[in-house]
Amino acid sequence: MSHTLGIRQAQKQKTRQALQDAALQLLEEQSLSSLGLREVTRAVGVAPTAFYRHFRSTADLGVALVEEALGSLHPMIRTTVSTAGDSAERIERAVELIARHVDAYPAHVRFIARERHGGVQPVREAIRDQLARFAEEVRAELAKDPVSAGWSDDDLLMLAHLYVDQMLSTASLFLETLDAPEDERARVAGLARRQLRLISLGRLHWNGG
Repeated sequence: MSHTLGIRQAQKQKTRQALQDAALQLLEEQSLSSLGLREVTRAVGVAPTAFYRHFRSTADLGVALVEEALGSLHPMIRTTVSTAGDSAERIERAVELIARHVDAYPAHVRFIARERHGGVQPVREAIRDQLARFAEEVRAELAKDPVSAGWSDDDLLMLAHLYVDQMLSTASLFLETLDAPEDERARVAGLARRQLRLISLGRLHWNGG
C-alpha cells in the first residue's frame, strides 16, 4: 500500500511540476492576469479539472512560481553580502552570482520582474514577502560587519533593502542583454559594480542623520 501511495504521490508531484513549467513557458509572452488555466492544462495534456487537484486558481499557481523562483535564492543572497573578502571582492562576487543566475533561469527572472508590479495581488504579496525575507537576511549579515558598528536596526534594514533592490535591478539589466554582444554585457556588469560601489561608499559615510 505504501509503495502504491508513493507512486501516486510522485506522479502527482510530476504533474504539478509540469503545470508550473508549462505556465512559466506561457508567461514568457503574457502576464499572469491574462493566463487561462485551460492554456496551461492543454500544454501539459491533462483535463482542466486536473488543475484543481494541484492549485486553487491561476493566482495560486503564480504564488507557487514565486516560491520556485525566489525560495532557493536565500543562500545566494546571503553569500553576496557576506563579510568574506573586502568591498571590491564582495561586489565582484555579487555581480557574478546575479549574472550566473539570470543566465541559468531567465524565465524565472522575467516572471518576477513582470509580476512584481503586476495585476495579481496574491502574487505581488508573495514577491513582496520574499523580498522582505531577503532584506532581513541581508540585514543580519550586514550587522556582522564591523563597518556596521553603532548602526540602528532600522538603518541596517534600510541599507539591506537598497542592496536587494539593486540586485533586482541588476538582474533585470542582465536579462535584457542575454542575447547582446559580450561588450554590452560587460558594460552592464561594469555599471552594476559602480552602483554597488556607490552604495558601499555611502554606507561608510552614513551617520544616521
